[in-house]
Amino acid sequence: MTPTLEPDTTQGQVVITRFHCGDLVRLLVVLLLHIRVKRDVRRHARGFLGIKLLVRWRERTVWSISLWRDLDSVYSMGEVSRHVAASRVPAKLGVSTSCDIFCHVGEWTRVMFGGGRRPSRLGTRTGE
Repeated sequence: MTPTLEPDTTQGQVVITRFHCGDLVRLLVVLLLHIRVKRDVRRHARGFLGIKLLVRWRERTVWSISLWRDLDSVYSMGEVSRHVAASRVPAKLGVSTSCDIFCHVGEWTRVMFGGGRRPSRLGTRTGE
C-alpha cells in the first residue's frame, strides 16, 4: 500500500517550536515571553486557533504547539510586533530553538489505509 498524501495549505496547520533553555532561569523567561505575547497573537494574528505549551522541567525544554486555520495565517504572526520582538530574545539568551510546520494532507483513513477518494474537510466526522 502506498499512502496518499496531498498537502493542502488552505486547511489546518500545526506549528511545533522547541526551546531548549539549558537552565531554569532561561526556561522561566521563555514561559513569561509566551504568556506576554499570547494575548497580542490572539488579537492580531489572522487565523490563530490556539496554543498549548508543554514544559519538560528536567530537560529544561519548552514545546509550543500552535494551531492555525491555513498557512497564510502562520505568516500573519509577522504582523504582531510583540511577537517579532520576543522572537529575538531566545537567541540572545543562548536558548536553542527549532521549529516544524505540518500541513493538512488529507482525510485520515485515506492517508493511513489508502481508502477511496473522499473530499476531506476539517471538523467533519469520516471513516467511522
